[in-house]
Amino acid sequence: MASVLELSDVSFVRNGNRILDSITWTVGEADRWVILGPNGAGKSTILQLAAATTHPSSGTVDVLGERVGKVDVFDLRTRIGLAATGLARRIPAWERVGDVVLTAAYAVTGRWRERYESEDLERAAEVMDAWDLTELSTRTFGTLSDGERKRVQIARAVMTDPELMLLDEPAGSLDLGARESLLESLEEYASSSLAPAIVMVTHHVEEIPPGFTHALLLSAGRVTAAGPLAEVLTDDNLTTAFGVPLQVRHEDGRWRAQARR
Repeated sequence: MASVLELSDVSFVRNGNRILDSITWTVGEADRWVILGPNGAGKSTILQLAAATTHPSSGTVDVLGERVGKVDVFDLRTRIGLAATGLARRIPAWERVGDVVLTAAYAVTGRWRERYESEDLERAAEVMDAWDLTELSTRTFGTLSDGERKRVQIARAVMTDPELMLLDEPAGSLDLGARESLLESLEEYASSSLAPAIVMVTHHVEEIPPGFTHALLLSAGRVTAAGPLAEVLTDDNLTTAFGVPLQVRHEDGRWRAQARR
């Protein structure tokens, strides 16, 4: 199986602080990975490296067969779907939902004078229907709930038919109903043979959708465990990563963790 993302002995230092320390990790083209760990573990930094929005301090990062630092990252980024809070902040509050999704075709936020082909319009309509956004197409982004905004961000990332999908805490800040609805949609997407490799960052095992296959567990910028979900999400591994005694359960395709009593 071909790899779409390879980190080899990667470290990342910012202002003298070592955020990532000697990370080696490979994502295959059919993999669905979740990155877990406590605050400050380096989860979002790995996603930034995978999105080619930053460079490692040492080591190498290969994305879709291209070496970050030796490739035009603006071309590379058009092949990557990214849904992250930082991107959401750049979307104008007055932008209509339909245009938020559509403008992904030009990798811009905020519709201006760009012209779209009929194929772009059809693709945007198809994606909005798949992510239950058709009825919101004329609403402005600033009027949406958190759950609706998360869906719009993911639909925008799906719009360009990416070869690698990166999701930064897609269920974060959502209420129970919105979370479960989004996870159901993510399960359907992840289970499709047409979906690309997926890497999702989360703080909670409860937010792992069925259909995900692997986990990367981080603590203090280092890999605690990596591999198939059932091998990584154990009591001992999560206890080591989060620093408190934890008990993990897997029922009906979903994961749960709580303090060990």
